[in-house]
Amino acid sequence: MSSTKGGTHQGFTAEERAALKDHAQELKKAARRGSHAEKAAQAERDVLAKIAEMRDSDRIMAERVHAVVTATAPALAPKLWYGMPAYALDGKVVCFFQSAEKFKSRYATLGFSDQAKLDEGTMWAAGFALTEVTEEVEARIAELVRRAVS
Repeated sequence: MSSTKGGTHQGFTAEERAALKDHAQELKKAARRGSHAEKAAQAERDVLAKIAEMRDSDRIMAERVHAVVTATAPALAPKLWYGMPAYALDGKVVCFFQSAEKFKSRYATLGFSDQAKLDEGTMWAAGFALTEVTEEVEARIAELVRRAVS
């Protein structure tokens, strides 16, 4: 949410309002779907369609993140979450990909929810900036995802 220099609340940004609208549409769409298998198949198609809509650099990274996450943790179900590709275990989002374009950021983000088992003492990273997904980055993502669902 945005605020002025004095700290007064100005409401949600246009990008935040769009994300909330996306989430409401995702919930409505999911409620209308049929069997569990149909819902899962449509959810993955929705994720792939959202990735296909991204600008080139975000799309390339999202495609690679999607491939790594689904190969590393088949138990994670792809789904849209606030208009972003996300991966859930038992319906609860564990990790997600946020394109740089989504909130007009200078980098994309691989984020993890509190469902991810990445705890390291009293402080640990829950989000990672991505500017490129190299083989080294893919290996790090795979390791994080394995830990997140362990």
